[in-house]
Amino acid sequence: MLNIAVLVSGGGTNLQALIDAQSNSEITGGKIQLVISSRADAFALQRAQKAAISTAILIRKNFNTQEDYDNELLRILEENRIDLIVLAGFMTIISDNVINRYRNKIINIHPSLIPSFCGEGYYGLKVHEAVLKKGVKVTGATVHFVNEICDGGPIILQKAVDIFPNDTPESLQKRVMQQAEWKILPKAVDLYCSNKLKVENGKVVIKED
Repeated sequence: MLNIAVLVSGGGTNLQALIDAQSNSEITGGKIQLVISSRADAFALQRAQKAAISTAILIRKNFNTQEDYDNELLRILEENRIDLIVLAGFMTIISDNVINRYRNKIINIHPSLIPSFCGEGYYGLKVHEAVLKKGVKVTGATVHFVNEICDGGPIILQKAVDIFPNDTPESLQKRVMQQAEWKILPKAVDLYCSNKLKVENGKVVIKED
């Protein structure tokens, strides 16, 4: 069984989707062993505690340098023998130092169909605001490996979601979470833990059963 760490900053809805999938045996070959939060008041911590998952709080501003923060993050990950890192609404920068240590072992969920509406400045409601302002008819979510480029790593899974004429950023955000994020993130984690993901020439290949 692979050891999974989920990194969070807020409410933890994607964390809950992972916890539920694990409870329903939809994630095989891995188990969530640790939740790390960038905020002490994140509701995600309560979700983790309710599920009897160990937690840690790591706040960037409490460290003088990025290197000090990186070293503590790596220490916690290594102490818990983490094999896979899942970024689930994590709002702190993951540095090249950590990415290099866990190359193709960090996955992220982004609330759009990459390469649209992604990169620096596109996070949370800002993504959905930009989607509606542009007037596109379809949006969705993407799970990808993390590399040095913001939202630029190899894509694992995507799922499209229709946009309705009366959508607000809030209603669209909710639908994208329910119809896409909460489905493809657990699926991607299961694929990884089942050793069915391989990166070749910068692209993800999913092994067939």
